[in-house]
Amino acid sequence: MDKYVCDVCGWEYDPAAGDPDTDVAPGTAFEDIPEDWVCPVCGAPKSEFSKVE
Repeated sequence: MDKYVCDVCGWEYDPAAGDPDTDVAPGTAFEDIPEDWVCPVCGAPKSEFSKVE
């Protein structure tokens, strides 16, 4: 699974860790996160994330 980084603040979503603060379970692919999810650091929408190459 690919990692994604917030283009606004640089926070990285790692699917192996998920985002426990917002009830996104470890092992959840970025594509499977709900569309209304936002960056836990800066509040940027999911559309502001880019795949880590």
